[in-house]
Amino acid sequence: MGLGLDRRNFLRGAAGLSAAGVLAGFGSGQFTADAAQRRGVRLSVQDWMSALGDATPVQRLTIPGTHDSGARVGGPWVACQNTPVDAQLNSGIRFLDVRCRAIDNVFAIHHGAFYQELMFGDVLNACRAFLRAHPSETVLMRVKQEYSEVGAEEFRRIFGIYLDDKGYRSLFRLDAGLPTLGQARGRVVLLADSDGLGGVRYADPQLFDIQDDYMAEPFGKYPKIEAQFRKAVAQPGKLFVNYVSTAALLPPRSNADRLNPQVKRLLEGSEGSGWTGLGIVPMDFPNENGLAETLIRHNLAGQGVRLTA
Repeated sequence: MGLGLDRRNFLRGAAGLSAAGVLAGFGSGQFTADAAQRRGVRLSVQDWMSALGDATPVQRLTIPGTHDSGARVGGPWVACQNTPVDAQLNSGIRFLDVRCRAIDNVFAIHHGAFYQELMFGDVLNACRAFLRAHPSETVLMRVKQEYSEVGAEEFRRIFGIYLDDKGYRSLFRLDAGLPTLGQARGRVVLLADSDGLGGVRYADPQLFDIQDDYMAEPFGKYPKIEAQFRKAVAQPGKLFVNYVSTAALLPPRSNADRLNPQVKRLLEGSEGSGWTGLGIVPMDFPNENGLAETLIRHNLAGQGVRLTA
């Protein structure tokens, strides 16, 4: 535990579809769930949401995500990912955890004190390019202040610059309620972790059930992850969030190397392979063992499609 606390102080101080039109309504903004039409279709991880009907509530999805999505530089105690945002989206990731330092009327992406050589506009450009190319998809984005302490009004003012002065308003879905997939396709669903931004209020207990014990060492973290999956299956309704990542004792990569394979075995096992509606699952280094693809397959049971990289 002491090493985990030291790490926190350290941070603070320093593809496509194989045939056109196999999905009813594809290209028209409408997607249906006719499994007979899709039997045997090979579906890219870039377009995995196209297999699901418009009426599907987002809280009934299993959504692979990245924790601290922009954190790639600063050394082993800082880096949580080894691929940029565009590559994450292309690998099937649909939840981004974006940490913004408010400075000089812009948002710089940080992990603790460490600037990630990335700006909020870079993240938004990657999302916009991806969604234009893959309009069946959506991206859920948590936006949180990091390494700055401006008030909520100032943080909101800078966010407004991105929406209006920089032209990103049309990219976002800023409604307060959790959407269906049809309502979210082609847009970024804002999960606002700061007052007054609009969008869905991240961690609202009426909407979310979150497991994020980031100071549990891997042996203690895994039971919490498993318990959250079981709760999502047994008590559907809210949008569950189940962080596989942890900052305790060892660098994120070392913890991910321990936890990610365990989670994958659970979800591919005789019991776990049948689970659906597991919610958002943010991970560190998910590309190392195919855990994102494992999670995506939990949405496709009975859909008659085969997932390809």
